[in-house]
Amino acid sequence: MPRYLDPKNDLPFKRIFGEHPDLLKSFLNALMPLEKHQQIESLEYLSAEQVPENPAKKNSIVDVRCKDNFGRQFIVEMQMLWSNIFSDRMVFNASKAYVRQLDRHQYYDLLQPVYALAILNDVFDRKTEEFYHHYRIVNYRNTDEIIKGLEFVMVELPKFRAEKWADRRMAALWLRFLNEVEEYKSTVPDELKEDACIRRALDICEEGAFSDAELAAYEKYWDIIRTEGGMIAVSRAEGRAEGRAEGRAESLTDIVRNCNRNGFSMEQIRAITGLGGEKIAEILRSNNDK
Repeated sequence: MPRYLDPKNDLPFKRIFGEHPDLLKSFLNALMPLEKHQQIESLEYLSAEQVPENPAKKNSIVDVRCKDNFGRQFIVEMQMLWSNIFSDRMVFNASKAYVRQLDRHQYYDLLQPVYALAILNDVFDRKTEEFYHHYRIVNYRNTDEIIKGLEFVMVELPKFRAEKWADRRMAALWLRFLNEVEEYKSTVPDELKEDACIRRALDICEEGAFSDAELAAYEKYWDIIRTEGGMIAVSRAEGRAEGRAEGRAESLTDIVRNCNRNGFSMEQIRAITGLGGEKIAEILRSNNDK
């Protein structure tokens, strides 16, 4: 039985959608808010690198960037962890792509829309069960009045339920593919294998299709995600502690436990919290005793 890599990982995600335009076309037509007459017929890949005008700033790298037969641009990202800066980065990347369509002497009527799609393996909106979020520039009082140019879609995978998208078969299949094809899992639901595009994506995710060096990079990516997850947990815990001097001890306890859970060393925990080794060990022992 074949074993599969998790398609949410950076390496297989880019292999599937950054090297196979027919699969990317299927993915975008399924998930983007396009009317029937707006469906993508063909596309070409563009550089995923957005170079800021200020050379002192680092380049912003997106996962996949392409242009379709209408001239519209699509930016696709797989984001494992949510942080408050992600939406800012999403707007930056889409705006930069929009602006860079024109040379100095070209007219604005040549501009084509830019769509940004982010698949999130995290939850950012805890006020609703909705997992599909579509944003565009609209009149505050009359949302039917739209300024065309930039549109954004964010999908929260942990909240996705296939039964809610019974009328969007391909969209549901692609999201199920991302959600259900787990690391090295050998069994895949039959419904996913029925579609030719999903079958090809599965073949691309087979462990045997990757070299030893690529598999090492695959594992390194998870190490990075675990470290980032720990830092985000620390940041959130510290944020809860701001302005609450009386809760400082409890917050430090949370930080120690979150750091330990995410594989931080004793030296790293000491540097982050300012606590001594004995106090950290005491917190961890009390946590194990529960």
